[in-house]
Amino acid sequence: MSEQSVQQQEPYGLMGEYSDVTSVYRAAEQFRDAGYTMWDVGCPFPIHNLDEAMGLKQSKVAWIMGTGAAVGVALALFMQMWTAGGGTLDIGWLSGYRVNVASKPLLAWEQFLPVTFELGVLISSFGAIFGMLMINRLPMWYHPLMKKERYLRVGDDKFFISIEAKDPKFNDAKTRQLLESTGAAHVEVVEA
Repeated sequence: MSEQSVQQQEPYGLMGEYSDVTSVYRAAEQFRDAGYTMWDVGCPFPIHNLDEAMGLKQSKVAWIMGTGAAVGVALALFMQMWTAGGGTLDIGWLSGYRVNVASKPLLAWEQFLPVTFELGVLISSFGAIFGMLMINRLPMWYHPLMKKERYLRVGDDKFFISIEAKDPKFNDAKTRQLLESTGAAHVEVVEA
């Protein structure tokens, strides 16, 4: 790829490097207050309350897990009640098989708890995994930030804020100025 074609490409955005937790946290608050919506913070470890500093909404994964748990519980109860005594219809393979154990009621819920709990947890955990992957658009085989040698230190000891060029408030000069005013030690363009 020639140097001229690289220059003609629209950039992915800008990236600023920060040296400590306090500076990147305060910078995140300033970007949130400035109205940026398509940006992210890269850090080597979780920072307490960074999601609030970034202005992120509550994750949808909890709702996906709750729905999965409800579906799992309903499915387990239906399956067990149908096979243990609720299947009164005689429709071939759909017919229930009544099991009368020690004269207990056929639809006693107590005997169904272990399977109901396990299926609720199983479908809920599948919902958490696949919901998180879907929301985060993973697996992502390529990301423009990974081309930057400096950004690879995010797993070691550096903190970064990256602002996408697709952000409605993105302006190369103003965004660069905001990054520098928030204490970014090194600001550079990230190519798409």
